[in-house]
Amino acid sequence: MNKIALILIVLFLLPDTTLAQKEISLEDIWQDGTFSASYVPGFRFMKDGKHYTRLVDDEVQSFSITSGDKVETLFAAANFKNQSNFSGKISNYSFDSSEEYILLETEVESIYRRSTKANYYLFHRASGEFKSIFEAGKISYATVSPSGKTIAFMFENNMYIQDINGENRQQITKDGKFNFIINGGADWVYEEEFAFAKAFFWNEDGTKLAYMKFDETAVKEFTMTYHNNDMYPQYNTFKYPKVGETNAIVSVHVYDLKSRKTTDMDLEKDAEMYIPRIKWTLDNNELFVFHMNRHQNQLNVYNMDATTGSMQKVFFEESEYYIDIDDDLSFLENGKEFIWTSEKSGYKHIYLKSINGKKEKALTKGEYDVSNFYGYDEKRKQIYFQASMLNPMEKEVYSLKLSDKKPIKISKKSGTSRCQFSSTYDYYVLNNSSLNKATTYVVNDQNGNQVRSLETNENIQKVQQEYGTSNLEFFSFNTSENVLLNGWMLKPADFQANRKYPVLMYVYGGPGSQTVTDAWKGSNYWWFQMMAQKGYIVVSVDNRGTGARGEAFKKMTYLQLGKYETIDQIEAAKYLGGLDYIDKDRIGIFGWSYGGYMSSLCILKGNDVFKAAIAVAPVTNWKWYDSIYTERYMRTHSENEEGYEQNSPVNFADRLKGSYLLVHGMTDDNVHFQHTAEMANALIKANKAFDTHFYPNRNHGIYGNNARIHLYSKMTRFLMDNL
Repeated sequence: MNKIALILIVLFLLPDTTLAQKEISLEDIWQDGTFSASYVPGFRFMKDGKHYTRLVDDEVQSFSITSGDKVETLFAAANFKNQSNFSGKISNYSFDSSEEYILLETEVESIYRRSTKANYYLFHRASGEFKSIFEAGKISYATVSPSGKTIAFMFENNMYIQDINGENRQQITKDGKFNFIINGGADWVYEEEFAFAKAFFWNEDGTKLAYMKFDETAVKEFTMTYHNNDMYPQYNTFKYPKVGETNAIVSVHVYDLKSRKTTDMDLEKDAEMYIPRIKWTLDNNELFVFHMNRHQNQLNVYNMDATTGSMQKVFFEESEYYIDIDDDLSFLENGKEFIWTSEKSGYKHIYLKSINGKKEKALTKGEYDVSNFYGYDEKRKQIYFQASMLNPMEKEVYSLKLSDKKPIKISKKSGTSRCQFSSTYDYYVLNNSSLNKATTYVVNDQNGNQVRSLETNENIQKVQQEYGTSNLEFFSFNTSENVLLNGWMLKPADFQANRKYPVLMYVYGGPGSQTVTDAWKGSNYWWFQMMAQKGYIVVSVDNRGTGARGEAFKKMTYLQLGKYETIDQIEAAKYLGGLDYIDKDRIGIFGWSYGGYMSSLCILKGNDVFKAAIAVAPVTNWKWYDSIYTERYMRTHSENEEGYEQNSPVNFADRLKGSYLLVHGMTDDNVHFQHTAEMANALIKANKAFDTHFYPNRNHGIYGNNARIHLYSKMTRFLMDNL
């Protein structure tokens, strides 16, 4: 056989990925769902721990956790259509604590990221009775008390309660008014930065209701403009405290259903203080309240007497940087102890503390961060949590008995694992993904034995083969300051080491965030693969300030957001430019939100390194962003003027040399369009050419009515034209 024939045979036998790739299109990604991975939404476990419920075709159905078989239809909307003006469509549902009632939401309207209002209905499972809760308008956060006797909800910024049968309705606050007073709901900045919208909570026996009041009278307003094909635009004006400006005054109150009296909790009522969490203990008269200074580096946790309003300090925590707030607070049934997480050791760990504040025990220790606390199993006396013990890129799930010192890893696969446990902790749903493999979902029993597979996403693996995708690969390097940074890299399938490739860097980079994780990247994975097909190398690097490497690494950017992150991304670009197969003169960078802020700083401060940058919804000056987020990391402008001025892109517009695409949604309630408008002004003043795209009536996510494919089409063309 001659050499030519042999070569032809070898080429014929090579995998398709080396000869031809099926072309990835934006329509595949954003319109046709060609690459959509299947996912299993969070389980709603029933209290027996053996069954879960799911909303299927406007029916609430129950299933066996072990077999997956349908057990029962608990509610069928079609049977009640048009009763009490019920549309027959269910948006959401919940149970009371006894699972005797099902609370149904319909025609839900989103307000901001987490806040909603809706029409609510109540269904009694035993009798089949179905009725509307409130007919005067849409309400928010309707919640049945643990006793099953009362419902609480918010309507037009006031708190209401009524008997479960719809009688004896009481309006327990009267001063609620839009843009002035909110009773039972968070204001915009608390909702966004402390991550909650409902601000009222029942005690254990349903005899008392604690609620927060937000007096935002003195908070300055921001207005967004909506263009809806009318003669005049519509305007939405809402309270938004920016850096150094007046915050809402927040107070805590407890309403006693028996006496019908409200008790004010004896806390300092000051716009310079925050109350980021309140939570009832297992004692029906004790309420834990978190009280934090405006700098967010001092936290007092108080145990409040719900009858008198008096308080006792449980503990005090302080940081030289700032304290992150989460929901890792669980009370033990003994009524004497609770579980808490803290970074005070230099890494985030789990602690067992006494309610009287006198005792504390570290349950986890070591140079790793706990990333999620899943709960405490009273029967087995053990906790469950997620942590990055192996390396910052991976996340594993562990169990730990309170009497032991060494956690047991219950997730077996490498990559990123997450868990959801049944109410009795007898079963758990374990999902796992990796850099190049979509998420799998498996049900396990308490002993770690697989009960059944819920989803393998084998179809995604087939599509990856069909389209000839390349594997993302991890790498690391040391900067000139001897800082080890981690990254991932995606090369074209037909990569040739003797060629010079353009590079697209993807960045987020904000405090505690990570893009360099051994986890599936969702829709962007396919856009990155599409760019690799077009001959680009795609890279992401986690700079200083990102997560899973301890408090010192995460918080070293304190008071100087953007400075060290930008230095690290520029160093990453220089490192890449020094590789034989990369064209150092064709390096671009793309980011969204904090990532857009980063890409803007990089093209300006790294104008000799980056040829192009895309900034979507970027912060361009920290003094225009909200008070809680910005001051947590930067303090106020008056306290830290140099930190603000030296790290805000708008101040460096005159340094632009490369190609710059600036994108924003015009009704972004989070990072206001103001940031892009002011950046454009600064660029024009400096006589710098740039591209821009704006999206009317779109918020921070820029989606709906083809907005997402429109945006990615523009970004793709921009990169093709400029790199």
